[in-house]
Amino acid sequence: MILFYRRGGLGDTLLTFPVLELLKKRGERIFAVGNTDYLKIAKELGWVDEVHYQIPEREFSKVISISVDGNIKPFPDERRWIVEYYLKSLGLEGNFSLTLNLPTLRDNPLMDKAVLHPSSGSMRKNPDIALFLRIEEYLRKHGYEVVYLVGEADEWIKGYVSRFVQMSDPLNMAKALKGAKLFVGNDSGVSHLASYVGLPSFIFYGPTDVVVWKPIGERVFQISLNLACSPCFPNTCKERDCLNKDRLFNSFVEAIKSLLPL
Repeated sequence: MILFYRRGGLGDTLLTFPVLELLKKRGERIFAVGNTDYLKIAKELGWVDEVHYQIPEREFSKVISISVDGNIKPFPDERRWIVEYYLKSLGLEGNFSLTLNLPTLRDNPLMDKAVLHPSSGSMRKNPDIALFLRIEEYLRKHGYEVVYLVGEADEWIKGYVSRFVQMSDPLNMAKALKGAKLFVGNDSGVSHLASYVGLPSFIFYGPTDVVVWKPIGERVFQISLNLACSPCFPNTCKERDCLNKDRLFNSFVEAIKSLLPL
């Protein structure tokens, strides 16, 4: 059995799923250690056999440890998509799924809705909430029913919006997003989840890298102003011109016009 170790946020974990899928296609048994709430999505898909929070005292045929002290460094030295970096580092080849094969949640609160998620793991990555309020108005004018998604670390959103759905379980969130119409968010784990379940996803990038942190998905549109000073995260400046709400809104409008009929 292979020991697979990766701690980190939801997006970090999801970007390792192609490794798990390709290992499973080779017939490997996989003992996954990390955030169990995230890894249970992989278990639901049949890509891991066991999910645990701690490394046990037992022998494994192979160890894949994605960490600063592990045998696979968590980030590439060069500017390249992190999924390709992981696969090359492990000598894995073959096609992997661009859409997670999950069922839609029963009694789905996000069914047929446009879902907005104006948060991320760092406030430095978030444009002004005014951008999302403007997008909400735009989508409503074009016939969409809009709802905000509030996760575990997103309580602050409730102070700005009235229509929201609160969810904390990543697997249920994935199944709920499966039934939505579209998604708009920042560079966050929730955005990676939305694109991975096949939802048309419009994702704003400011100080983070659109190349390294590209989500997995077939209908994902990364929106960046492509300033010369980007990417810079975590050493962001005070002005954060890369998150100018007016320019990002105009870019969003152009993107949604080109990808979805309104």
